[in-house]
Amino acid sequence: MSTEVKICGLKTLEALDAALDAGADYVGFVFVEKSPRYVTPDQAAPLVRHARGSAGVVALVADPPAALLDDIMEKVAPDAVQFHGSEGPDALAAFHARYPDTEIWKAIAVSSAEDLAPLAVFLAHTDRVLFDAKPPGGADRTGGHGRVFDWSLLRDLDHELGFMLSGGLTPENVSEAIRLTHASAVDVSSGVESAPGVKDIGKIRAFLKAVRETRREPVSL
Repeated sequence: MSTEVKICGLKTLEALDAALDAGADYVGFVFVEKSPRYVTPDQAAPLVRHARGSAGVVALVADPPAALLDDIMEKVAPDAVQFHGSEGPDALAAFHARYPDTEIWKAIAVSSAEDLAPLAVFLAHTDRVLFDAKPPGGADRTGGHGRVFDWSLLRDLDHELGFMLSGGLTPENVSEAIRLTHASAVDVSSGVESAPGVKDIGKIRAFLKAVRETRREPVSL
């Protein structure tokens, strides 16, 4: 069984082409101003046009103002919006009512088993959940810190959920992560960078290669 891959935080055509050429299933653009991977809808629009038809387009936001969300939807028209802030079910339901044809992904920050408690609620309002590591104390943004959480916390989840795994993934550890969690998709940003916000072409290729060479075994019932 193959594992889907999202390369997130893309800002340049060179990095985007590397992700597409290596076979990324999704490409992500970050619309969070405090992130070193931040792009505006106007900056992302030509990159999205280049990617359209070759990979799914994901817009990452964190508690976005309504005006920003509408600007993203108008200029980027992503296939999915990944909510990476404190958005609750009501916010997700409101987005779905306004944009019913766009997939909703929701990131859940994890550091202990208790953090999985909201999963059932979010499953009812999303097309996909993404598990990411909790940010360090005092962090001014919710993701992109290159932190790994205890993957064994996901071991007993229903693998049919089709969840995505994020948080500190690299070309060196992604195979182990897939084998341990049976995640149907993986998401990487800082793990394929040479500096914060600067994508490394070689690491992008190595990450995709490592995922493609890792077989996600079917779960025995």
